[in-house]
Amino acid sequence: MDKKTLSDLDYYTVRDEISGFCVSEEGKYSFLKTEPYTDLQKIENAKQISKEWMALLSFTVTNPLSSWPEVFEILKILKIQGSSISVSQSYFLLLFIQEVQKISCTIKSASEKLNIKNLLALVENLPYLKNAEDEIKKIINDKGELKELPSLRAINSKIASLNSKIREIMRKFTSDVKYSKILESTVPVLSANRQVLAVKSSQRNVIPGIIHGLSNTGLTVFIEPDECVRCSNDLIEAEAELELEKKKILLSLTDFLRGFKTEFFTALEIMKKFDSAQAVSLWALKNHCTFAQTVSLENDSLTLLNARHPLLKEKAVPIDVQFLPGKKVLILTGPNTGGKTVTLKTIALFALLNQSGFPILACEGSKLPVFTKIFADIGDEQSLEQSLSTFSGHMKNISKAVKYADSSSLVLLDELGSGTDPQEGSAISMAILDSLIKKDSFVLITTHQGVIKNYGYTHEKCINASVDFNSDTLSPTYKILMGIPGESHALSIAEKNGIPKEIVKNAKEYISTKKADVSSLIKGLSQKHKEVLELKEQIEKEKLELDQKLLKTEQKALLLKEKEFELKQKSQDEADDFLSETRKNLENLVRVLKEGEITREKTLSVKKFIRDFEQKTKENAIYLEQEKKGLESDFIRISKLSEKIPVSHKKTKRRIKNSQALKDAEPLYFPSQKTTPHLYFKIGAKVQVKTSNQRGTIISFVKEGIWQVQFQSLKMNLSENELILLPPENVEKSASYSVEYSSDSSFMDEKPCFELRLLGLRENEALKSLEKQLDLCAIHNLKNFSVIHGKGNGILQTAVQHYLSLSPLVKEFSFAPPEDGGSGKTYVSLK
Repeated sequence: MDKKTLSDLDYYTVRDEISGFCVSEEGKYSFLKTEPYTDLQKIENAKQISKEWMALLSFTVTNPLSSWPEVFEILKILKIQGSSISVSQSYFLLLFIQEVQKISCTIKSASEKLNIKNLLALVENLPYLKNAEDEIKKIINDKGELKELPSLRAINSKIASLNSKIREIMRKFTSDVKYSKILESTVPVLSANRQVLAVKSSQRNVIPGIIHGLSNTGLTVFIEPDECVRCSNDLIEAEAELELEKKKILLSLTDFLRGFKTEFFTALEIMKKFDSAQAVSLWALKNHCTFAQTVSLENDSLTLLNARHPLLKEKAVPIDVQFLPGKKVLILTGPNTGGKTVTLKTIALFALLNQSGFPILACEGSKLPVFTKIFADIGDEQSLEQSLSTFSGHMKNISKAVKYADSSSLVLLDELGSGTDPQEGSAISMAILDSLIKKDSFVLITTHQGVIKNYGYTHEKCINASVDFNSDTLSPTYKILMGIPGESHALSIAEKNGIPKEIVKNAKEYISTKKADVSSLIKGLSQKHKEVLELKEQIEKEKLELDQKLLKTEQKALLLKEKEFELKQKSQDEADDFLSETRKNLENLVRVLKEGEITREKTLSVKKFIRDFEQKTKENAIYLEQEKKGLESDFIRISKLSEKIPVSHKKTKRRIKNSQALKDAEPLYFPSQKTTPHLYFKIGAKVQVKTSNQRGTIISFVKEGIWQVQFQSLKMNLSENELILLPPENVEKSASYSVEYSSDSSFMDEKPCFELRLLGLRENEALKSLEKQLDLCAIHNLKNFSVIHGKGNGILQTAVQHYLSLSPLVKEFSFAPPEDGGSGKTYVSLK
């Protein structure tokens, strides 16, 4: 794509901003070469790697990738046969290898809990550099210094001995009193890496030795005593030997590492990809970005939700842009400084960012197509050097678009038709649009020409839009109104900026009636557009309410079916017991009959009776199994329906630890034992079924833990676990949910958990745990907690939410946000 266009659309500015998050100079240099892709596969691969890195950031405490020293130039040395790297360069390679191994371990560990298959694939392509690391560590320590190797130890010992001998010789001269008047200084001087004495020029013959030089004044002579000359010569020779040995060691190391040069280059390329992914992810998290969905304009349309230009920072006003199917030309009108040009640049910039694999500053649900070419005519192209007027500059840019644009091109035309006679400008503008529409290009234009607004209404490929304007404050709101053109409000803005009222009044008189009618039409359309939006919101609200009512009705019907199934199952169990008992009795009868006088016909008759009875029981069991499957199918259908219908639109609370929640809970006052009613099962007690809101009265005792309950005209045998005791009607409402726990001291010692996990439990077990959690929350005054029930077939999810809807303790409940479990988790707030 044209670099000037990318620059005009601020692509390079945003890219430079993202590159600031790179941790290495080599990664940053590579990232700054990034250009928008036109290949869909490359776009999606780049986006997926960045998405996975964002997930990795949430998994690790610190940034997974750290900086490493530049190694590219070092690797170039490895390619040259016979070359040698230095100690510091060896250390830099060691640090690079260690960073490669560190990020490799981090990603492999995270892949066990995160779906980061693309990052894992890159890690698996990282070469094995452990042998190279071990070889470097043989000669380089952790501080980056050359180790005291055996081959160096003897030479270093010799050098130390010679240095000590030279210092001893010099000390003899500097500490002897007889030389104090001869020496200018009692401290030896270093000249050409040899220790010499500073001797007064007049006393130079007193100390025999080699003169290495004179001072600037000529009053001091630098003499190396004869006793030191041989030692210094030996020292220089030993130092040269040491350097030669170091070169041999480094040359040997370089030859070994040269065998890994291809692996080093491969690792560097992958590490630069990791650095780019981390930079993009950090920038995305800082600016609350999301990844746009890449779509085809043949099947979908361009959509931006709450889009914000990244360079405007906190000043950016979110805009919504949504094309209708079949529309490919946007004509944006409205007042100056209203945000028309910013809107054009935002759409084009987001397309470029998306095609680079970068996220955009917009909400989930944004969709962008892939453009192979982008042409932009934005700003004033007037040039004195090239003898171009404003209009000529515009035409030069537009001619390139008209000539080279195709069906996969994006064309931006700012202030189309300006800079010349309005009538001729409008004519050439419409002709240009005709040409671009024939090419099926995607076109975004801004204009003040009223004729072009009308063109947008008459052409099926075009859609009008405008930037909103507050007529009361005479200032733009920077909101985009799709579907209606906008007025320029030139007279209002002129009056606000100091133009005298008389001039504005005269200007209004010059406006033709026809134009006034157009302004009135636009105002009317704006009002109608507002009314349509309000009506749409009202319809969606009513539809949601109807869906919720339908869901509740179906849930109640399902619960009735479930109860009916349980009753039939109970009857079937009783029939099975009866069958077993009857079979035994009949077999005993047959045995008795055999002892007496009996015919074969009687025996066959008895066996036939048993077979018929067994067959009937099996048929009944098959029928119950079919009803059970139908019931499970209804559960799944209703649970899927409940996922689509939000239970509550209130904002969810932030997550806190269980200990903190209990700490923040206020103490709850319990009335004295005299005022708390004792509730126990007895004849005449009021009860409520846990799985529904049916209330009844206990009328008789059946057996241990089983009572017969009267529900209006219906009598049912239910266990105590299926019932909730209700207080007498004369008890105050505040005590309606009090239950005596004095008999179980361990229950009073328990504390509620802030996150109740029900995964793996059966429905009855889960509801018992939930009931206990609610009771503990009431005792400890914990107002908020969450329930993890999973998604699965939705049976446990539906049962939990139904139970919560019937509990008098629950104030409200809702599904968790997607990032915290979505429909697999429910937030609960208590009264």
